[in-house]
Parts: sequence; C-alpha cells; structure tokens
Amino acid sequence: MVHRHRQSQQTLPAIAESFSRHQLIKKYAEGRTRAAVAMILRELPGDLEILFIERASDEHDPWSGHLAFPGGKVELGEQARQAAERETQEEIGIDLGAERYLGRMSDIIGANLPVRVSCFAYGVVTSSVQPIVSREVRDVFWVKLSDILMPERHQTAMVGFSGATMKVPAIVMPQPDKPVLWGLTYRLLMQFLEIIQVR
Repeated sequence: MVHRHRQSQQTLPAIAESFSRHQLIKKYAEGRTRAAVAMILRELPGDLEILFIERASDEHDPWSGHLAFPGGKVELGEQARQAAERETQEEIGIDLGAERYLGRMSDIIGANLPVRVSCFAYGVVTSSVQPIVSREVRDVFWVKLSDILMPERHQTAMVGFSGATMKVPAIVMPQPDKPVLWGLTYRLLMQFLEIIQVR
C-alpha cells in the first residue's frame, strides 16, 4: 500500500541518508546482459520530481515506446555507474558528473528478457539542467513524487511486449498522453519508494 505521508521530508540530503542505510544486493546472474540506468531527482518546495523518458519507436528495441529511466548496456571495461552516466549523456544530454550522486539500488533481473539492471540515483543541483531529446528518446518529462504516491494511480494494466499481452502492476502517469509505467522501471521505482520509506 502506498502512503502519501512524509513526502515533504524527501530532500536530496535525506534521500542520500536513506541510501546510505540501504542494504545493497548485487545480483550475479550468468548469461544476462548487464545494463545500467539513472534515476534523476530534483527538489521542489515540499515535493520531489523524478525524470522519465519515453523511448522512441524502434522495431529492434524490445522496450520501444515504453517509459524508462535513461540508460543502456554496460560496455566491456566499463563499471555499471560509468555506463549509466555515459548513456544518460548520450540519450538526454545531462552530465551526471556535475550533479549529486545519491546512491545505488539493488540490482534487478529481467522477468521477460535476459538482462540484469543496476540503477543509480542522482539529484539535480544545477538549475541549468535542460534535457535534450536524442533519436533514441521520444520525450523527456518530470513527474512529482506526490503524484506517483496517489493510490488511484497504482493499477493493474494490460500491456503488450514482444508480441504478447500481459496483465501487470503499473502506474498511470499524470500526463494523459503517456503509456503506463510497468516492468523493470516500475520495479526500480517501487524499490526507491521502499528505500525512502514512503510505502
């Protein structure tokens, strides 16, 4: 059950403190592609915003058109955090090296594809950050934490993936033109809510 209390306490320093207490679990799974993503946050008066991307339509991309955090494959010789920062720069033009690193979530393993995802959280501290949409990204948008915590947004939805239709837990975004948030990014977001103790 998602609760709406304590959201006003979620400052970037408080979130960094929550991450410092998080019992990180790194999952080592053979035969799975390593990927890394960045959850990007910014403070508002009494609230937070989280950045999401809507992936561009691409018949070769299994996540074509889905909502996600910026990120991608960890290349040979790269650390996962380096990959998350590089992919974010490439996809939406944000240099996370200039922003506040908050912490790392526990890895998650894909339920529908052979992938292992590491997620790193950052707080935007430079007021000039303006995401740039690349060819891999259809849109970049921010969603308030208070909107995400609204119980009525947490639903079961029918989604299509790799030619199949599935019934999954999902979050309905406040932007009416967006698909529901589900899958890997949904699981990472729910883990984040547990880390900051709002669910």
